[in-house]
Amino acid sequence: MAAKVLTVQSVERYKPVPSRRLEIPDATLPGFYLVVQPSGAKSWAVRYRINGRPRKYTIGSYPLFDLGKARSVAREALQAAALGRDPYLAKREAAAASAAAEEDRVSSVIALYVERHLKPNGKPRYAEEAEALLRNHVEPRWGRRRIGEVTRKDVVTMNDALTDAGMTAGANRVFSAARAMFNFALSREIIETTPFLGLKPPVSETSRDRVLTDAEVRLVWQAAEVVGHPFGPLVQTLLLTGQRRDEVARMVRGELVDDLWTIPAERTKNSLEHVVPLSKAALAVLGAVPRIAGKPGYLFTRTGTAPMSDYSSSKARLDAAMLAIAREDASALGQDPKTITLKPWRLHDLRRTCSTGMAKLGQPIHVVEAVLNHRSGAISGVAAVYNRYQYLAEKRAALEAWANSIDALVGSNDER
Repeated sequence: MAAKVLTVQSVERYKPVPSRRLEIPDATLPGFYLVVQPSGAKSWAVRYRINGRPRKYTIGSYPLFDLGKARSVAREALQAAALGRDPYLAKREAAAASAAAEEDRVSSVIALYVERHLKPNGKPRYAEEAEALLRNHVEPRWGRRRIGEVTRKDVVTMNDALTDAGMTAGANRVFSAARAMFNFALSREIIETTPFLGLKPPVSETSRDRVLTDAEVRLVWQAAEVVGHPFGPLVQTLLLTGQRRDEVARMVRGELVDDLWTIPAERTKNSLEHVVPLSKAALAVLGAVPRIAGKPGYLFTRTGTAPMSDYSSSKARLDAAMLAIAREDASALGQDPKTITLKPWRLHDLRRTCSTGMAKLGQPIHVVEAVLNHRSGAISGVAAVYNRYQYLAEKRAALEAWANSIDALVGSNDER
């Protein structure tokens, strides 16, 4: 097609030709032309020669690039070609550099870490929580920065901001998640060092030793009956079995066979399958849990499609029920109910209470550890490798004795 002076009006007037691509040269700037596709899409390009070889440089689409902008870019490309520099190669190198710059942004490394490490290697629950910590606390702070530019001072500033906002153990979880992500980047040679070297989590944590008293155990049991399904029986099962919150909360009926509950390896903290003998009391609690037809089989659920997760609000209702029962008991004994308060406690304290209770009943420490699915202390190291005996009979006896002691505590109060 003969070259014509391209104008804003003529660019608009050019129409597509079915099954044929049009190239309209610009008489004003030789080598610059308008491309019209059969679909009607229009774009700009430049044709030139480098070392005697023809080359094409695509500028971009119209109207994203208007005539004036496209002609200016074309002029720069032709000038570069006249000086022996290939504008096509320069554009490709710039695009590669830009992509590389994006790849080492903190947000991009977080996405890579989640897909390449957390999801394939972490347990689903841990992977979900770690990703949430990174997305909610790290990405908003550093997401657009290159990961190699994050300094120790930045980490300290983040720690201070988290603790100033009232986070305690949560600040440590953010610190740990971020440190793991930076270590991943280090292992992939995305960075040469990590700003977390030599730094400790922002808050000192002490191991909890809270064990509920006999009176508190009775209150927990009775309050659980008041709040009802699903949180009430979940709490009673925690107390009776000594297992971890999420292990109990995610229990499905397929894991229960007769009086044995088998927790699959992918749901245990140490990634080892764990068999828990269920006491008569535990079987009674689980047997009373309502079934939701046609659902996956979760026991402690509100919808049937997923385990319950509203622990904070449910725990608050349980605490309120405990306080109400304690004040009723005080009033019956002639005491001022307003003077009655409860000491704070956590759901994990039920596991420690179960463990301590079994030990007080004379159960051997290795049996208690077997109930808890521990591979430390009395059964550790080489002994843990070679000792594959599951202590089913011993665990059953220990848990039955513990259940009987709870029944005695609750029953003795009912008699009064």
